[in-house]
Amino acid sequence: MDLIFVVIGFLLMLVGILGSILPVIPGTPISWAGLIVLYFAPSLEFDWTLLVVTGVVAIAIYILDYIIPAVGTKKFGGSRAGAWGTTIGLVIGLIAPIPFGILIGPFVGALVGELVFNDTKGPQAFKAAIGSFFGFLASTFIKFFATVVYLFIFLYLVFWEYREVLF
Repeated sequence: MDLIFVVIGFLLMLVGILGSILPVIPGTPISWAGLIVLYFAPSLEFDWTLLVVTGVVAIAIYILDYIIPAVGTKKFGGSRAGAWGTTIGLVIGLIAPIPFGILIGPFVGALVGELVFNDTKGPQAFKAAIGSFFGFLASTFIKFFATVVYLFIFLYLVFWEYREVLF
């Protein structure tokens, strides 16, 4: 029975890491769900304090994921159109068969959002697009880092703390 929980938890960890990059999947909460699944394994017991702390971090990062790109856009003089353009550009960049679409898409999306929907002039639109792009990169890095830390916690709990139980 423990093996089923470990496998499901590990799959949630992998989906969480993928979700830290993809905008549609909430990566950090899904990785945290992997820790919860491991917590429910019958033979594996660990302190619930770990779940509370990692849960608070997951919620905070989930909220910051919406704030950081907007702050980056506003810091560089952008608008809501630039922030939306970043998200739409990311989705298109993922789908489009171009190299580095995941990096090019958000920048181009922010630029188009500023130029077309906000009527911002060229240099200011470019500056706002850079701010939106940096906000996106910062947010993605924070999510990715958190999900990798959750994976290391998961692996530590499985392979070190409870190696006698599982193997």
